[in-house]
Amino acid sequence: MKKIDIHKMTDAELAGKLKELKSELFNLRFRHASGQLENPLSIRNCKRDIARVNTEIRARELKA
Repeated sequence: MKKIDIHKMTDAELAGKLKELKSELFNLRFRHASGQLENPLSIRNCKRDIARVNTEIRARELKA
């Protein structure tokens, strides 16, 4: 996910995306623990996407 894509989202879309990413991270961790995860880097990418969304949410809070 690119920063430009996140910047274009509304506040409601950001909250929904954050919820979606957190559930995806949970599923990735669960699959990793059970040995079914093919690409361990997907956990890192998911964490970074969560951080990007959180950063944008916080920037909007500070701007308002």
